[in-house]
Amino acid sequence: MYEADTIAAISTALGEGAIGIVRLSGPEAIEIADRISKGKNLTKVESHTINYGHIVNPQTQATIDEVMISVMKAPRSYTCEDVVEINCHGGIIAVRSILDLVLDEGARLAEPGEFTKRAFLNGRIDLSQAEAVMDLIESKTELARQASVNQLQGSLSDKISQLRQKMLNTLAQVEVTIDYPEYDEVEELSTQKLQQTAQDVQTDLKNILNQASQGRLFREGIQTAIIGRPNVGKSSLLNRLLGSEKAIVTDIEGTTRDTIEEYLNLGGVPLKLVDTAGIRETDELVEQIGVEKSRQLILEADLIILILNQAEELQATDIDLLKQTQDQARIILLNKSDLDQKIDENQLKKYSQPSEWIPTSMALDANVDQIQAAIQAKFFQGEVQAQDVNYLLNSRHTHLLRQANQALEEVQEACEMSLPVDLIQIDFTRAWDLLGEIIGESFQDELLDKLFSQFCLGK
Repeated sequence: MYEADTIAAISTALGEGAIGIVRLSGPEAIEIADRISKGKNLTKVESHTINYGHIVNPQTQATIDEVMISVMKAPRSYTCEDVVEINCHGGIIAVRSILDLVLDEGARLAEPGEFTKRAFLNGRIDLSQAEAVMDLIESKTELARQASVNQLQGSLSDKISQLRQKMLNTLAQVEVTIDYPEYDEVEELSTQKLQQTAQDVQTDLKNILNQASQGRLFREGIQTAIIGRPNVGKSSLLNRLLGSEKAIVTDIEGTTRDTIEEYLNLGGVPLKLVDTAGIRETDELVEQIGVEKSRQLILEADLIILILNQAEELQATDIDLLKQTQDQARIILLNKSDLDQKIDENQLKKYSQPSEWIPTSMALDANVDQIQAAIQAKFFQGEVQAQDVNYLLNSRHTHLLRQANQALEEVQEACEMSLPVDLIQIDFTRAWDLLGEIIGESFQDELLDKLFSQFCLGK
């Protein structure tokens, strides 16, 4: 058990609300709460009970608030320590006053994510599950929430643990053979065993990595840049997709001078829409900055929605954008389909495929629904379900998985070269260690500090 002092923090968002919660965790959590409360003796109540009472200033005996106090005794709590949650009336003053009393009685203000960090250090969850807690908090859609819950329940950690156990069994067999070097055939069999296990584990790692991109989309959303010349309908499209007037729409060129970012729930997957400044040559400094920012976002986007005015001939800027985005996932909207068509489709075919085109009219709301269907088909081949993403990988997981895969590749090469077993074993063990870093079997304090500092205070 991780030895620690008693920490406290506000676990609900600051502001007016029905309920506010002050959470304590540590060896003195129950005693501290009992000293500032009037009602039942909290040191004698049953675990996992909620108890009515009042918070009272021990010095002045002034009543601070009427509360309900939850008591959860170790090890059956979120942190595996004694945990107390004081449920008071929402509002900054009441919650702050109770937190101040708790700190005056000997608790320490928790660091961001420290409750979850203690849950990890005390063995209740592994590191990948701890990261899933933050993914759950930040979920922007129902499917993202479900995928986060899957990982919190151990989808990734169970798989990694199985692979590590398989590798450990092989390492144990190899260690035995090293003790009996006089048997040549044993050396050969050990090499074969290492090679076969390395191949099997690599197959599983590649399957996990294949889900990395979809896992990232669940977590971060599809970064979507809406681009085009001024006045082709970019801001109108943003407003239509969101169902509200988020962007200013006028006939004046250069109205949008900076990017506008909004999230859209697309069939359970968050779509991060970025309405960019219209791309054109301009002498206006602020607009120049916006245009340059738009060009940078094109390079960073997962998806491009390029809007062309089909009521005009292709302009030089249109052709430049068509060329620039040819190798990216994109949808091309031929907007203003309610007007006479002047765009040359044969010229357009030089830089795009007709399958990328969707005729639209922002003025008439025509075919906007086809845009969402096209995005789903492009990224998920239609409908996507949470169970389709078993592993909600982040960049840390992906990096370690690739390193482990590379180490196993080196095992394969060493086996082909008939190197001694003890040398092959070094890379094999390194892969085993790298997988352990994913679930926190091995870690550095600096890593934990960095990971948990991203959590909100009180979680």
